[in-house]
Amino acid sequence: MTLNGQIALISGGLGDIGHAIAVELGRRGAHIALCDLHEPEKAWAVLEEIRQHGSRARYDRVDVADARAVRAWVQAVEGEFGVPTLIIPNAAIVTLADVLTVTPEQWSRELRVNLDGAFHLAQAGAQHLVQHGKPGRIVFVGSWAAHAPHLTIPAYCAAKAGVRMLCKCLALQLAPHHILVNEVAPGYVDAGLSGKIFTEFPERRSAAVRQVPTHELITPQEVALQVAHLCEPTTRHVTGSVLLMDGGLSLLSGGMAQEEEN
Repeated sequence: MTLNGQIALISGGLGDIGHAIAVELGRRGAHIALCDLHEPEKAWAVLEEIRQHGSRARYDRVDVADARAVRAWVQAVEGEFGVPTLIIPNAAIVTLADVLTVTPEQWSRELRVNLDGAFHLAQAGAQHLVQHGKPGRIVFVGSWAAHAPHLTIPAYCAAKAGVRMLCKCLALQLAPHHILVNEVAPGYVDAGLSGKIFTEFPERRSAAVRQVPTHELITPQEVALQVAHLCEPTTRHVTGSVLLMDGGLSLLSGGMAQEEEN
């Protein structure tokens, strides 16, 4: 129970990756606050799974693109559990449309959720930590798409690239406050956003497996383990870093992948 006394905020908490992170952090002793856009009844099974480990858990409907809603959520969690010390901006959406066909509305919405939403949660969490003089961890769930161009998801690529630089800027500013900020960057995850596409287009899953040098896709639980590692109190000197877990995809020249990832 290495995270006893820690309080985690996880956006996109009802998705495959968010769910896995919540359970893993709860298993290690952290109390868990989840947010997503789903109705509360969708969260019951996840909350019960977390509570089975002896951790407290709550769920709130929050649109991370709404800064006021995010701030209100963080304040509410602090009022019930205490100051959140583990901040996990995970919520994301993806639009399958290249640069010639993506609409202004699609582009804007994706950046508002994937980049602005990550900023709103990270900023609100950091403000509370600094205000109370507490150390903490911020771990962004990013993507290898932050540095590898993908023809069918340019908005996603641009947003995740922004998240990566946001991570570095926050890490530099927050280091004196003992708040460490890092990114976990998965490649092809066999769940979540990419999992939906793999289900609809099985041939894309087969192509992804062939493309990855290790010939394996990533599970949500594997992502959760890396997030948890960066949250551990013994991980004391890692900040502003990208933990890349893409099975070697980034070692290939180009990177013009057609399939979706995390």
